[in-house]
Amino acid sequence: MSTMTGKRREPGDGPARSAALLLRVCAGDRTAFRQLYSLTASRVLSVADAVLDDRAAAEEVAQEVYLELWRTARSLDPGRPVLAFLAQVAHRRAVDRARADRSARRREVQYTVLDRPRDHEWERSDVRLALAPAAGAIRQLAAIHHDVLYLAYVRGYSHSEIAEELSIPLGTVKTRLRDTLIRLHTQLQPRSPADPDDGPGRRIRR
Repeated sequence: MSTMTGKRREPGDGPARSAALLLRVCAGDRTAFRQLYSLTASRVLSVADAVLDDRAAAEEVAQEVYLELWRTARSLDPGRPVLAFLAQVAHRRAVDRARADRSARRREVQYTVLDRPRDHEWERSDVRLALAPAAGAIRQLAAIHHDVLYLAYVRGYSHSEIAEELSIPLGTVKTRLRDTLIRLHTQLQPRSPADPDDGPGRRIRR
C-alpha cells in the first residue's frame, strides 16, 4: 500500500466509482483494491486521526481497515455505501485502539505504583532522601492514594496528566491528592505514649 497521503480527486471519483471498485474487490480483484484504497484512504485516515489525535497510530488503524476489507471482501455486500462502510470500520477500530492504549497506560501506572520495590524511580537516591521520613506512612496508603502521590511527586505529572493516565475526572485527582497529603500528615504527627489508640484521647484518623 502507498503512504497515507491525500490524492487529488479525478473525474469520476465518487460513490458510483467506489461501488464499482468494491464489486470488483469482492471478486478478488487486486487492482481494484489498490484503486479503491487510493480513492478512499485519505478519508479513512482522517476518521481514525480524529479519534486518536496521533497520526502514526491513525495510519496503523487505516492499514488494519484495508486489511480487514481485503480479508472479508468475498463476504461483503457489494451494494453497500463504500465510504460510509470504511469510515464506520475505521471509527470502530480507532475507538478500540484508544481504549487499548488507555488500558495499557493504566496497567503501566499500576505496575510502577503497586510494584514499588522494583520501580527504579522510587529507588533514586534523591527520591529516597526526600521521602524517607514518610516511607512508612507511604507504604500504608491505599492504592488509589498511592497512585496520585507517585504520579504527582515522583513522575512530576500535572493534575490533568494524572487524570488522563488514571482515566478519572480532574476533580477526583485533586480530591485524592488532597486526601493523600492529609493522611500522610496525620500519620506523621508525633503521638504521645500516654495516648493509646483506643483511649478517650485518641486522635481521629482520616
